[in-house]
Amino acid sequence: MPTISGLRRRGYTPESIRNFCERIGVARRDSTVDIALLEFSIREDLNKLAPRVMGVLRPLKVIIDNYPENQVEELDALNNPEDLAMGARKIPFSRVIYIEQDDFLEEPPKKFFRLAPGREVRLRYAYFITCVKVVKDEETGQIIELHCTYDPSTRGGSSPDGRKVKATLHWVSASHAINAQARLYDHLFLKEDPDEEKHVDFKSHLNPNSLKISSFLVEPSLTGAPSGSRYQFERLGYFCVDSVDSSDNALVFNRTVTLRDTWAKIRKKQQ
Repeated sequence: MPTISGLRRRGYTPESIRNFCERIGVARRDSTVDIALLEFSIREDLNKLAPRVMGVLRPLKVIIDNYPENQVEELDALNNPEDLAMGARKIPFSRVIYIEQDDFLEEPPKKFFRLAPGREVRLRYAYFITCVKVVKDEETGQIIELHCTYDPSTRGGSSPDGRKVKATLHWVSASHAINAQARLYDHLFLKEDPDEEKHVDFKSHLNPNSLKISSFLVEPSLTGAPSGSRYQFERLGYFCVDSVDSSDNALVFNRTVTLRDTWAKIRKKQQ
């Protein structure tokens, strides 16, 4: 069971905790409540309050061959589509960027719509790009960089000829990104009710991946992000600047909650 102080440090707002308490009510008997309801409460609150930003956890280098080598553009990005009054910010775009490794497959299955050889996708707030070359490490065979081309007429993320793409990727400019740390918290237990089987030690259900610490490349607008500030990193989840370990020179982001309920997937696998 998480503590209130632990929830607050991870970025849970007072409003989300109060809303959760109002939803579950008070019972005279011992009872359990699905943690998904707690996570729903914080997603509901932060969806309205948290600015959107971009960051990359597992970077894959992308070189845009036909983009001018020394050119840097500032692109307009909405801070929160749910509240246009929060305005917009500028994000830099350059010839070399990073995307998530998971957003590229050399041999994609049918339902994979993200980047692949010969495929065109949208970069959030930027351009359409098409992968034209894959570079691998000669010894390991691991993909180390992609070469792409971009369509200059698609600035902002839409095409004047009306053609559509099926995926939008988040990214950061390689020369402008800030190094940070991400603490990726997940459920403490793999089982929804770890004490359900009285003859089994509940510790056997501990999730070995309940905390992962990862390097994090984030957009430069987050320079000097204040302690306790909350953000939605697009496609990654809601994060909070750690109130103890973060500093202007070494940002630390705690993941408050993922964008979607992961318990549904866990239950499905167990059935």
